[in-house]
Amino acid sequence: MRDLDIVIVNYNTRDLLRACLRSVDASVGVDLLVYVVDNASKDGSVEMVRQEFPQVQVIANSANVGYAAANNMALRQLDARYALLLNSDTLLPPEGLRQAIDFMDAHPDTGIMGPKLVRPDGSLDLACRRSFPTPGVAFARLFGLAKLFPNDPRFTRYNLTTVDPDLLMEVDAVVGAFMLIRREVLEQIGLLDETFFAFGEDLDLCYRAKVHRGWKVYYNPAITVLHYKGESMKQRSYAMTIQFYRAMWLFHRKHFAGQTFFLFNGLIALGIAALGGIALLKNLLRPSGRKKAGM
Repeated sequence: MRDLDIVIVNYNTRDLLRACLRSVDASVGVDLLVYVVDNASKDGSVEMVRQEFPQVQVIANSANVGYAAANNMALRQLDARYALLLNSDTLLPPEGLRQAIDFMDAHPDTGIMGPKLVRPDGSLDLACRRSFPTPGVAFARLFGLAKLFPNDPRFTRYNLTTVDPDLLMEVDAVVGAFMLIRREVLEQIGLLDETFFAFGEDLDLCYRAKVHRGWKVYYNPAITVLHYKGESMKQRSYAMTIQFYRAMWLFHRKHFAGQTFFLFNGLIALGIAALGGIALLKNLLRPSGRKKAGM
């Protein structure tokens, strides 16, 4: 059985996708197969992959089916010991994949692992290690307590911003931009939840693996991956912002709402709606080249 099947979902990021695939090709010491699942790009992405990377398996969708559904199309064909969800806007170090698999092989109780993700300016991509947004964690994040008290670990648990980013640690969740998953995890808990369109499915997968099945999730900063972040999302910034806040509520409703006092559920729903509205308004006021998706 192969070491690794890599799944890259693409939406109009041809040049970034090319660079990502080149970094995968430069990886050493790994027996792998790459799937590119294209969500109806209009920029020639599919043609580029077929011409320049004939070894890559291409799944070309006629419509944008979303991130979770697109990943699942390839994951259903998984024929390797591990699956890697990888964003098209990432660049891998040559030894990164081998290091990641070696770590998983050495830690058989670890079901999911993510690396240290850094932005082009060298800053940490905060999403690469997270706590589950339990009602308390969500409340601190939604109502600004994390920003008001940035040095208080009680209020910064979601992004763990008071913890050394170079510390190997067990976490609740890593991000789908680079998520290495043991085959047995997917066999036990199933694939990504397609109720989530473009956000939240990675948190949900980690939750089901860790809470429902007892697998460990690790953040491993010994592996550093460059992440440009959000390049495909910017192209549909308003729709993706709505999906971002929708995913927050879907996750809460799925995993916590049934055990949470109804008034607190209402506060969380109100906070999500308010922040979503503010984010949409901010986006409206930004110049066209600086639109964002999400917070």
